[in-house]
Amino acid sequence: MQLDKLRENRSLTQLFEAILALQTVEECFQFFDDLATVNEIQSLAQRLEVARMLRSGYTYNQIESETGASTATISRVKRCLHYGTDGYNLILDRIQK
Repeated sequence: MQLDKLRENRSLTQLFEAILALQTVEECFQFFDDLATVNEIQSLAQRLEVARMLRSGYTYNQIESETGASTATISRVKRCLHYGTDGYNLILDRIQK
């Protein structure tokens, strides 16, 4: 399984532990600014927004129009929402409380 292979990767474990060590939104901005390009960060944010919108019942056309996400990105996020490891649902439930 793909997730099991990811868990075996020490670099990824270190990355996730680093993310968990961040304590404020400002620290997140600082870390991710050093870690990734603006486009990479925006792509991650876009996928999370697509997931939120899909869960809220938005159509592909509405999501594409509001986020600029391609239909391929929307489809991938939708597939993850329905058949993935429940990561999107986990985090969306937490941040929407």
